[in-house]
Amino acid sequence: MIAVIDYDAGNMLSVVKALGHLGQEPVITRDRETICLADKVILPGVGAFGDAMNRLNGYGLTGVIREVIAKGTPFFGICLGLQLLYDESEESPGIAGIGALKGTIKKIPTGEYKKIPHMGWNSLDFPNKGRLFKGIDEGAYVYFVHSYYLEAANRDTVTATCDYNVSIDASVESGNVFACQFHPEKSGTVGLQILKNFIDL
Repeated sequence: MIAVIDYDAGNMLSVVKALGHLGQEPVITRDRETICLADKVILPGVGAFGDAMNRLNGYGLTGVIREVIAKGTPFFGICLGLQLLYDESEESPGIAGIGALKGTIKKIPTGEYKKIPHMGWNSLDFPNKGRLFKGIDEGAYVYFVHSYYLEAANRDTVTATCDYNVSIDASVESGNVFACQFHPEKSGTVGLQILKNFIDL
């Protein structure tokens, strides 16, 4: 069973719809026991880092997420769900993240031609090709919507990058923890393959 963590994230239903397209019946839940018993857990997310952490804390989910990660359950953070796995973000100074991974969430710098937010399709490079990208060619295009980006402390965890005014760590993998800054649920056949690869872990 795949548990999709419910903390009122905007992209939750689109993630569930994509999983359903792959023959899955995910459970949308904020129940601790259900999440802890799940075979796999997904943390979706769009919006502001601070607001999201306040909701996770308010629903008592932050500790549950740390618990399922610590026990080795395959865990997938999507978009803001990636950023929340880190200690903090420039978007919301003073608000602690989940702290499962080490790195910095920074504001994307403005560029002469490229506006913020980074919204649309961008190609991926694979510095360390991870398990989520099995069967996917380097240079594949995926869909992004974000104004802040990850700079991972451990470069060995970075499985995909892209360029948008700056080099963005677009995906990471560390043990049982996987995360993408882009939206696989909105990335067509490439995104569905990424989700299938997570399902097949």
